[in-house]
Amino acid sequence: MNILRDLILRNRAGEAIGLPCFCTANEHVLLAVLAYAKRTGLPTVIEATCNQVNQYGGYTGMTPADFMEWLSGMAADAGVPMNQLILGGDHLGPNVWKNEPLDVAMEKSRELVKSYVQAGFKKIHIDTSMACGGEPNPTFAQIAERAADLCEVAEKYAPDPSKLFYIIGTEVPTPGGETEEPNTLDVTSVARFHDTIQTHRDAWNTRGLDAAWDRVVSVVTQPGVDFGHTSVYPFLPVKAAPLREAIIDEVGLTYEAHSTDYQSTNALSDLVKNHFFFLKVGPELTFRFREAIWALAQIEEEIINDPKSLIRETFEQQMTKDPGYWVNYYNGSDKELRILRTYSYSDRIRYYWTDPEISKSLNLLIANLEQVNLPESIVSQAFMGLDFGEVPETPLALIELHIQRCISRYFKAAGH
Repeated sequence: MNILRDLILRNRAGEAIGLPCFCTANEHVLLAVLAYAKRTGLPTVIEATCNQVNQYGGYTGMTPADFMEWLSGMAADAGVPMNQLILGGDHLGPNVWKNEPLDVAMEKSRELVKSYVQAGFKKIHIDTSMACGGEPNPTFAQIAERAADLCEVAEKYAPDPSKLFYIIGTEVPTPGGETEEPNTLDVTSVARFHDTIQTHRDAWNTRGLDAAWDRVVSVVTQPGVDFGHTSVYPFLPVKAAPLREAIIDEVGLTYEAHSTDYQSTNALSDLVKNHFFFLKVGPELTFRFREAIWALAQIEEEIINDPKSLIRETFEQQMTKDPGYWVNYYNGSDKELRILRTYSYSDRIRYYWTDPEISKSLNLLIANLEQVNLPESIVSQAFMGLDFGEVPETPLALIELHIQRCISRYFKAAGH
């Protein structure tokens, strides 16, 4: 918490310093994040979302305690001390259960928050902005009251609540990217930002959560960034200038930017300069992982005799056989759908990596390439941009290096 406070103070004082937040449950991505953390010693934020990891297992099959145990084991193997990592819970609230009656959704949300803080997560993003059970969209005051309810749960059940810090705010882009592609994106107005702060502060005070309010460090606002299936909406500093000025009046606070995936390094740096201290990235990480696997499949096709992994064919087979994760998001002809399934920025292919047939193909791909010497000239063709003489010699090292290109540019943009 002390190093976080120091970094936030430096950001508020005008230094271009921030922290990326890596939101993923993909094992290969997490291994790359941990390897980078080991090499650099930088404080590293890793987050799980409410739909990935919750008290019922989420789509990963892991509870918060399971995720913490799993990640702790990987960190130990990588030689990364847990006190170097900041573990966060993202969008903690009724989002997963928003189709259920409000009282049911909120009770499940309380259990969600309880399970996260008991497992040792410290960075807690409370998001109660969604309507539940067919109710009208909640007002700012209702959102704040529900958020304070969940904060009270966190303070009650955390082993040491003084180590918790909170992210509040309701102005979030569509998680995972836009399902449609608007021409422009609205930036959070200063008035809405102030309403968020005031209603949440009042709700915290009403419940006697003054000590917890002092540990609210960031507010989620929309700086005008997002991505669709085929488009990226770049950050335009001029549009967010009013927010840059407004945050200085709120002691100790910064902004958190969601859906910063695929922004240029310069745009990410501009976000940090405008006091968007936390830069959330998720789909871009697994997009880069998929790129690495496709590059390895290209190498396999060139140098490996049968049996080949056929991983690209296996993906197409399994995604069309079980279309639940993409069918309501993508539209177009058969050819257009095939391209979107694989190459969309929203990266809904990421939900299929744990499919048993795909896992089998991935394991065979890696095993095939581990048994041979990888010709540098062919690796260079598949993984363009590598320097000759510095090309990794194993498939796992190539995966790690490619993902770390993304990790590195986020830390660079955040001033590290």
